Amino acid sequence: MSTEQWEAEWERVLWKKKQYPDNYVPRSFLSSLSRNPNFKPYTYWHLVVLSCPISQHLASIFIFLAVFMRLSQHLLDPRALVWISAGVFLAGYMVWEILDCTSADNVARYTDRAKTLKASILVYLALMSLSPVLKTLTAATSSDSIWALSASLFILNALLADYTALRPQSHRRERLTSVLSMNAAISSSVVLASRLSDDISVFGLILFSVQAFALFPMLRRRIQNAVRPVQIMVTVFLSGLSLLLTYPLSVTAAYLYAFCFIFVTFVAPGMLVWAQRFKNEIRGTWDPAVPKVYRRLSVSR
Repeated sequence: MSTEQWEAEWERVLWKKKQYPDNYVPRSFLSSLSRNPNFKPYTYWHLVVLSCPISQHLASIFIFLAVFMRLSQHLLDPRALVWISAGVFLAGYMVWEILDCTSADNVARYTDRAKTLKASILVYLALMSLSPVLKTLTAATSSDSIWALSASLFILNALLADYTALRPQSHRRERLTSVLSMNAAISSSVVLASRLSDDISVFGLILFSVQAFALFPMLRRRIQNAVRPVQIMVTVFLSGLSLLLTYPLSVTAAYLYAFCFIFVTFVAPGMLVWAQRFKNEIRGTWDPAVPKVYRRLSVSR
C-alpha cells in the first residue's frame, strides 16, 4: 500500500486492524500544532500595579517596626499611639462604608455595623486586661531569641499573606494561609510588645498590630477593586511613611526597605515580562481531551 493510501486511511485509533504500523503518523499530523494557545502576555505597568498590595504589606511591616522602636526608645508617647490607632480605625471604617455604599441590603449593613461595634469593644477590653500579662510573657527569654523569632514570623507573614482582591459582598471564607499569616504577625507583635517597659505601651502596640495585620489587609483587598489611582496613592503614601519613620532610626533598615520596594514593584515585574519570551507550550492532536466542568457558585448563608 502506498503512502498516499495510508494517509487517506489513517485514523487516530489503535483498536482497528490497519495495513500500516501502529507508530505510523501522516504528514498532516502536525498541521494542528499550536504554540502557547492560551498564553496572554503581561504588560510591564499592569504587573507594577498588581504588585502594589505586596508593597503595601511590606510597608505596613516596616511601619510597625518603626513604631515599636520609637516606643522602646521612649520617642513616642504610647497614649498618642492609642489615639492615633483609634483615629486610623475610624478613618478605615469610613472608607469601608464608602466602598460598601453600593449594597442594596440595608438590613445586612446595619447588622454588620452592630457586630463591628461589639467586636471592637470586646477587642479593646481584652487587650487592656491582658496587657499586664503580655508584658511579662518573655521575661525569661533573651533578646536575641526574641529578635530572631520576630523576624522569622514577619517573613512567614509576608509569604503567606493573601494578596488577591476581595469583591464586594463576598462571602468567601478566608484561606488557611491568610489565617496563618495573620497569626504569625500577631504572635510576632506580642513577643515584641513583651520587651516594652510599661502596660500602656504594650496595649498601644498590640492595638496597632491588630489594625495593621488583621484589619488593614481586609481593607487593602477591598481597595484593589477600586480605581487604579487610589491603589497607587495608597502605595505611595504607605511607602513614603515607612521611609519617613524608619530613616531616623536606622539608615540600614531604610535602605533595606527601599531595596525591597524597588525590587518588588519595579524589578520583579520586569523579570517576569522578560521571562515570557522563553515560554514554549506545545499543543497538538496527541493531547488528551480536557473536560470542562461548570460548577455553580454556592453562597454561604
